[in-house]
Amino acid sequence: MNEPTYEQEELVEAARKLFAGPIAFLRSAPGLNFLPEADAPEIAFAGRSNVGKSSLLNALTNRNGLARTSNTPGRTQELNFFDVGGGADDETSDVPPVLRLVDMPGYGFAKAPKDVVKKWRFLVNDYLRGRQVLRRALVLIDSRHGIKDVDREVMKMLDEAAVSYHVVLTKADKIKASELAAVTERTEAEARKHVAAHPKLLVTSSEKDFGIAELRAAVLEAIMN
Repeated sequence: MNEPTYEQEELVEAARKLFAGPIAFLRSAPGLNFLPEADAPEIAFAGRSNVGKSSLLNALTNRNGLARTSNTPGRTQELNFFDVGGGADDETSDVPPVLRLVDMPGYGFAKAPKDVVKKWRFLVNDYLRGRQVLRRALVLIDSRHGIKDVDREVMKMLDEAAVSYHVVLTKADKIKASELAAVTERTEAEARKHVAAHPKLLVTSSEKDFGIAELRAAVLEAIMN
């Protein structure tokens, strides 16, 4: 494995400091007319229900209750916005955040009514295609299962919307090292076939704090480019 360069180490430290600073929930948007003003770069999180999205957001921000976690698939049905940096935790501040994290509704919930699934598709697709401040999406994949057809649909949606995205493996602590190596290799190979997928795969565990520093650095790097 290559040793991190000085520039990479600096980026990791800058990201650590950013996420150690002010972070606050901004609003939920059940429709595009509820979106916040486009005054900060955004990073969107997408993933199947129960992929560990809320847990990863909490680990990323080093806050236990920022994003709600639930064992009930499909709990998040709105776009949830979180301000990072700037005047994030001061409602009276007019300093814009450094960036915004966007928690998108989980997809792939088998028991959801068709009208709910349809609403999700319209909301997410319209947001992805029309949000000029969206810098990158993070597509979360459960390490235990790898990429599923429903994930491929979302990756295709991102390809067509020309939204750059990282594929992020979650729950890396839940499988053996040999299995993790195999799913990592398969996922990297498939990601290379997608035009908007970033070549770097991120492997994480929110429980073990594995890969979280690298994820923070990737988020910061995305808004710098």
